[in-house]
Amino acid sequence: MNAPRSLRDRQAIQAMPVIAMGLVVMLLGVLLWLLHRNEVEEERRALIQDILWVEQNLYFHLSSGVERLGQLAEMAGRDGPWSDEFVLQGKALVTAAPEIERVIVRDGIGAVVQSLPPVESGAALGGDSEWANTFALSRSSGRPVYGPPYTVEGKGARFEAQVPIFRGGRFAGTVAGVFSLDAMLANRVPWWFAQAYRLEIQDGNGTLLAAKSQLSPAEPGASYTLRFEPPGHGLELVAISYHSDPQLLRNVLAAAIFILSILSVSSLWALRRHVRRRLAAEQALRTEHSFRKAMEDSLTVGMRARDLEGRITYVNPAFCHMVGWTADELVGTVPPMLYWVPEDLEHTYELHRAVMRGEAPAEGFELVFRRKNGERFSALIYEAPLIDSDGRHTGWMASVLDITERKRAEELSRQHQEKLQHTARLITMGEMASTLAHELNQPLSAIASYATGCLNRLSAGDARPEELVPPLTKLGAQAQRAGQIIRRIHDFVRKSEPLVVPCLLDEIIEGVVGFLEPDARKRGIRIDLDLSLTPGAARPRVEADHILIEQVILNLVRNAMEAMGHTPRPQRRLTISLQCADGQARIRVADRGTGIPPEIAANLFSPFFTTKETGMGMGLNICRSIVEAHRGHLWFEENPGGGSVFLFTLPEMAG
Repeated sequence: MNAPRSLRDRQAIQAMPVIAMGLVVMLLGVLLWLLHRNEVEEERRALIQDILWVEQNLYFHLSSGVERLGQLAEMAGRDGPWSDEFVLQGKALVTAAPEIERVIVRDGIGAVVQSLPPVESGAALGGDSEWANTFALSRSSGRPVYGPPYTVEGKGARFEAQVPIFRGGRFAGTVAGVFSLDAMLANRVPWWFAQAYRLEIQDGNGTLLAAKSQLSPAEPGASYTLRFEPPGHGLELVAISYHSDPQLLRNVLAAAIFILSILSVSSLWALRRHVRRRLAAEQALRTEHSFRKAMEDSLTVGMRARDLEGRITYVNPAFCHMVGWTADELVGTVPPMLYWVPEDLEHTYELHRAVMRGEAPAEGFELVFRRKNGERFSALIYEAPLIDSDGRHTGWMASVLDITERKRAEELSRQHQEKLQHTARLITMGEMASTLAHELNQPLSAIASYATGCLNRLSAGDARPEELVPPLTKLGAQAQRAGQIIRRIHDFVRKSEPLVVPCLLDEIIEGVVGFLEPDARKRGIRIDLDLSLTPGAARPRVEADHILIEQVILNLVRNAMEAMGHTPRPQRRLTISLQCADGQARIRVADRGTGIPPEIAANLFSPFFTTKETGMGMGLNICRSIVEAHRGHLWFEENPGGGSVFLFTLPEMAG
């Protein structure tokens, strides 16, 4: 549960810059909107103030003009409209007030009696078509009255302001001032206002009557409409502001801020992706490093890296544990190394130079190193080139195995084998001694019998020399046989090479049968000999030591005869057969004894195992050794007719 929470916390931390940047962008947007709104309000407030000022200014000049018209009306009632003073004051008014285009004096019935400036002869006065209503209203009210606006072709819009003339308390006419709206705007609206606004005068239907500028703004800004009264009659003042450059700069600045914000967010997003990839790569690197560290720490094989000059650049914990020095003590050292054995320094140097030349044995080599405490140990070293990521050969990497225990075990095993061989040799010698005594008993008994017989005949005095020749010849043959037995057994005990010569197996078998036949007759045993020799076929021959093979057959036959000690005499039959097949000559010795129980069969060929009271338990073991020494095989089987069958094979000679 901690890992996902940590991951969420890290993601939240990584998202904070983006959120902060988003908030900054939003705040900048709000700030710009507030600034824009404030500017709009300021602009509108300034517009209202300015148009109110202009309206007051126009009202002031209009009121001043009407007031001067009132003075002229008073002067006309007192001195008449033709007096010099009236004319002078009228012209001065027209000159001083550019918006008053003309001063017209009408008598009590509305006829024009004076015009300043005077109208040229024959020219139409022109003027308000509804002047009569204004005239009547002025006469009835006795106060200045403004007439409705009217347009003169080619001269723009105008209106009249009529002031009543009283003479002697009686209405005597009016003094009318013809006001030009274009002149009023042109002369009474200051330049700074015209630079910021377009000022228009419209009637109640929205018809443009006059304007300060003849140019209309391409992109109209804020506007404000104000009733223009007096003169009234639905006239309105309309001020339209022009767009100013600061708005453009502000928009450009806002656009730049937004673009920079977007770029910043994009940069943060790209940086966040880069950081996430880098964190993932660092995590993978830490995992890989931990895995390699655990693997190195678990190794029992020492690892050592050297550069091309032979300087140690890396050792793993197993190597440090092996030699006893720390990595800090070993890294950076050059030959001779701390762990080299002083008495074998030259040989170690020679192997070191071979490694540096790239001539290290591929199957590895052994050296004796010493530990920090002075202890020596045997090391098996394998060297391999150290290649960096660019494919350059930068040094050599060695794996070092401490084979001290292995070599000690091998030495102990060798010594044990020697002891076993020595013990086996002693056992064999003992058995051979017993066998020798047993085997020599037969020829020696025969020699004694022949010698006794000859002595008896000689003692009787009737012995003829030719009668003594056969027993003495047999006596000599048995003596030679005893000697051969002693010599061959002696050679075998000394592990001398057997005297291998081509032998005829049927001849060896017949010799054994002839030797044991008297004993067999004494035991009541019939020997059946089956040599299975095909007429005309070659007799089976093997390469063997004649005496040893003869002893094997003799031992098997004698064991078979002894096994039938409790067999009824009619059933005591010993069968010896010889067969050849598949390049193998097989000798089979079958008896009719009690057989071999299973509990005995498993140990029958084991040394010192015997079922005889006087046996040594080495006969069959020696026989098997002799057969196997001749590349043959010895085993036994159960005889289907009762008893046991011992068999052994020998390779038959080719040809």
